[in-house]
Amino acid sequence: MEIFHRILQTAIDGGASDVHLKIGGPVVFRINRQLIAIEAPNPTQEWMQDVVEHMVPRHLKKRLEDDHEVDFSYYVPGVGRFRTNLFQQRGEYCLSMRYVKIKVPSFEELGLLEVLKKVAESPRGIVLISGSTGCGKSTTLAAMVEHINANFKKHIITLEDPIEFVFEDNQSVIEQREVGLDTLSFAQGLKHILRQDPDIIMIGEMRDAISFSAAMSAADTGHLVLSTLHTTNAAQSVGRILDFFKADERDQVRRQLSATLQAVICQRMVTTINGGVTPALEIMINTGTVKKLIEENRLDKLHAAIETGVDDGMQNFNQALYNLVKERKITEKEALAKATNPQALEMNFKGIFLDEARRILT
Repeated sequence: MEIFHRILQTAIDGGASDVHLKIGGPVVFRINRQLIAIEAPNPTQEWMQDVVEHMVPRHLKKRLEDDHEVDFSYYVPGVGRFRTNLFQQRGEYCLSMRYVKIKVPSFEELGLLEVLKKVAESPRGIVLISGSTGCGKSTTLAAMVEHINANFKKHIITLEDPIEFVFEDNQSVIEQREVGLDTLSFAQGLKHILRQDPDIIMIGEMRDAISFSAAMSAADTGHLVLSTLHTTNAAQSVGRILDFFKADERDQVRRQLSATLQAVICQRMVTTINGGVTPALEIMINTGTVKKLIEENRLDKLHAAIETGVDDGMQNFNQALYNLVKERKITEKEALAKATNPQALEMNFKGIFLDEARRILT
């Protein structure tokens, strides 16, 4: 395990976000979104078997045997914590490990907007952080929890698979429950969570109708629920939620969602001028207009409501990217590469702004 831990330490020292290990192949780090093979002994089958035997938690070994893949959090004292996925390819083990910083980054360090602090301070409702895999959803969620922890006396319960950031009680009292270790399943944990007197519930990921039904029930009874969702834009999130449910349930769910949703923040990571990364944020707040559109099942109009809702703290991806360019954080080329509508954004850079969204809403 000494060589393995040395590899992980080298990854942290080199600023890597991810470590990839495959039998017979080179050790690969992801640094600034680029995959880089490093100088290290290629993992052998015997070496990898030893690593797996030592690192997989006891309560997950049966699941690994049955499913041939498993997620868990791996912590090395003095080195760091890694969100780990162990899986097989061609019948052999592979490891993908993401470094999770022990200190939860602040809003300022992450480049998050001030409006997210107001969202985190919401007294009740559902707040979703959405985006593709690897876009920093979990980190943004952790920053919101830490903001609450530093400023408000709340009882926060998290339900995660696995636990990533470890919080220390500050103003708030926080309990973190890991699926498989502290509760048998998300469904089991959610079944009992309201009996544990929470003010705020953080669910690592919305995965199915059970988790979202529980979230809406909690929000209905005055709790704030924070979670993540895999969608590529904020407006699409409502449709994605409805897809969790059977067709004959969706009208009722949509009405309930319109009353309980607080905000959806969707992230895309963009490369900065200095070679780092920063999030471009699409923000949808459940204003009266958004609520009415969801109630009336006019989901195709949500993107227009976001674009015209700047005064309410909303913005779409094109607006976010335009602002990042004007702040000289990213180049026009990078903005156009990540834009939802590159043609419209290019016109914006030339000083042309079409008021199409207001026409769509009328």
